[in-house]
Amino acid sequence: MELHVRYEGNDDPEKCTARRLAKFDEAALHRSTRATPPGIVLNPFAERALSPADSDESRLVALDCSWETAEAEAFDLAGSQRSLPFLVASNPINYGTAFQLNTVEAFAGALCILGERTQAERVLSHFSWGQTFLDLNEEPLKRYADCADSSDVIAIQDEYLAD
Repeated sequence: MELHVRYEGNDDPEKCTARRLAKFDEAALHRSTRATPPGIVLNPFAERALSPADSDESRLVALDCSWETAEAEAFDLAGSQRSLPFLVASNPINYGTAFQLNTVEAFAGALCILGERTQAERVLSHFSWGQTFLDLNEEPLKRYADCADSSDVIAIQDEYLAD
């Protein structure tokens, strides 16, 4: 699956997972909205959750920006807008925080849900904490990947949020 990033460039370049993905030819960075191709846009403000029903798409698009400046308008990119369900960050900055994923974690979570686990493992392999993301989220990722559609994903997410 192609990975594309609308790159804002407002984070520390040394900690930017999108830049590292581009360095290893895992993702393409785009400096403008117009240059960013359409696909499944990973948008935390989207009303519909990503599910295996979205697996017919061949492209994932993420916005790489600071959580402090992330606003719904910034995710106005062409394509199907989808939010990721409950997942826990493993990166050193947001470790253990639900829904606060960095770019590579968002891509990896989406890839697992869409049945592309091998690609998720590959993109995470460029980070010392990458395998930890899969370990922390092993059960929910497997359960989300077994869902039929977005409503099933939300039902499973609600179980995690109720605990």
